[in-house]
Amino acid sequence: MKIKILDRYVFTKFIASFLFVVFALTAVICVIDFTEKNDDFIRSQPGIKKIIFSYYFNFIPYITNMLSPITVFIATVFVTARLASRTEIIAILNSGVSFVRFLVPYIAGSSIIGLCIFGLNSFIIPHSNAKRVGFELQYLKQKFNYEARNVHIKVAPETYAYLESYNNQSDIGYQFTLETVRNGALISKLKSERITWVPAIKKWRVEDYSLRQIDTAGEETYTKGTNIDTTLRILPKDFASTYLLYETLSTPELNAHISEMEARGADDIMAYRIEKYLRLTYPFAILILTLIGVILSARKSREGAGFQIALGFALAFIYIIFFIMSRSIAQAGSIDPLLACWLPNIVFSCIGLLLYNTVPR
Repeated sequence: MKIKILDRYVFTKFIASFLFVVFALTAVICVIDFTEKNDDFIRSQPGIKKIIFSYYFNFIPYITNMLSPITVFIATVFVTARLASRTEIIAILNSGVSFVRFLVPYIAGSSIIGLCIFGLNSFIIPHSNAKRVGFELQYLKQKFNYEARNVHIKVAPETYAYLESYNNQSDIGYQFTLETVRNGALISKLKSERITWVPAIKKWRVEDYSLRQIDTAGEETYTKGTNIDTTLRILPKDFASTYLLYETLSTPELNAHISEMEARGADDIMAYRIEKYLRLTYPFAILILTLIGVILSARKSREGAGFQIALGFALAFIYIIFFIMSRSIAQAGSIDPLLACWLPNIVFSCIGLLLYNTVPR
């Protein structure tokens, strides 16, 4: 299929409109965000340089990515409605171009945007999110204190760790127990008054410990000591703040983190799975909403392009509400996270198929 002047014309207008909508919405949101956080900036005094380069320089890619399906949809409606209002679409179809062929530059543009968003969302944006989240934790959020009690962690297939409490400021855990259980039988049990992380050697120092070991014959051995340094499948970062942690991990890091949490039997894994699936659905959401935008605004309306653009905005916000609801339901555990992430795309694909029957051909 050769690229025609028509393809370049529609493709150029589509990409230009997308960039304009991205710039306009991002600018508005940044202004609103600064207004909301201005009091916090005054209180914490991070300095204008850090506000711009550490926060907003990394906030812009985050918000651009989050709004990408909506900005593409709005740009599509804007371009197509203007073409329809000037009867250009009727002229194109009357010249022998099928409606499916007319969609080609839109599909090409949305596919390029979707692939770029997927790459950025998988590898680049998480690292900028890490800087943004770090800024928020330092200047906008209260100091984090680990307050969980009676913590149980699976550190190996047959080994379980227990902590009565943990102080994340000094990296000290209290009333530590490490048990190895095989086939329902206790093999060894290490008890300690406290464990302390030693950064110099990157090991845990177990203090005032007692070790009980049971061999295959059932004989027990007791050992006591003052200090012993050991490595555990636990690190101080496991007790640090997990505020938006899933947004700061690249896709390979996210997959590794999910695998590690599954191995430990962690309960708070749902948010990470949802983030993983959302990164896969975003490119498809962009393509689906682009096609719906064309179908919705291809017919010339008596109310003019303004009505179609307003209708496009309304449908875009319905998608946002649907997206937020499905994510909240998935986080509550009421629905499978994979289905929840794909549900908005499935529903809007059905809407697109119904609307397709109304377009001029």
